[in-house]
Amino acid sequence: MLTQLPNLLTLSRIAAIPVVVCLMLFVEAPYGNWWAFGVYCYASITDFFDGYLARAWEQQSSLGRFLDPIADKLLISALLLALVGVDRFSDVHILPAAVILCREILVSGLREFLASARVGLPVSTLAKWKTTVQILALGFLIVGPAGPDFGPLSTTEVGVYGLWIAALLTLVTGFDYLWAGLRHIRREDDPGTGPGATPSAGPPDPA
Repeated sequence: MLTQLPNLLTLSRIAAIPVVVCLMLFVEAPYGNWWAFGVYCYASITDFFDGYLARAWEQQSSLGRFLDPIADKLLISALLLALVGVDRFSDVHILPAAVILCREILVSGLREFLASARVGLPVSTLAKWKTTVQILALGFLIVGPAGPDFGPLSTTEVGVYGLWIAALLTLVTGFDYLWAGLRHIRREDDPGTGPGATPSAGPPDPA
């Protein structure tokens, strides 16, 4: 199972995390910025191809379903912390990073709880847009001051604005997931509708 290409791609994404972080922290600009960006692009591409190939080649596995979300959350969390460490953003701009991290923890907890109850938590279209904006914003921030200007905005500023947009989408999608989880919890806790509920006897027989 580990030798299947989709799982190897996921494992390589996990292995890329310390490489990106070390390049950002210990290699001087502009080389460290662009090399880190290159490794990050590879990790982002594998995020698409591991799932695509698993479906196309019918190699979906429990290991892949376990590793893929973990790899994504490790990459996002490590990058946000490293970006704060290299002063790509600070002060109030740390707020969207905190929102994104808290949402990742929330969704992980919900998925774990709902999985134990055999309830799926499908990814919404808005969540996919959030992921796309987040990937782009982190790419701009990794390049940072080594990148070109985009009109009146620097590469870093584009990344920071993208991070705010991703955080706003994160709040919306996080609320949707939380609401779905709470609805299921309410159904489980309701003695009239939970798994152990006694079936209704139905209307009385006519006299």
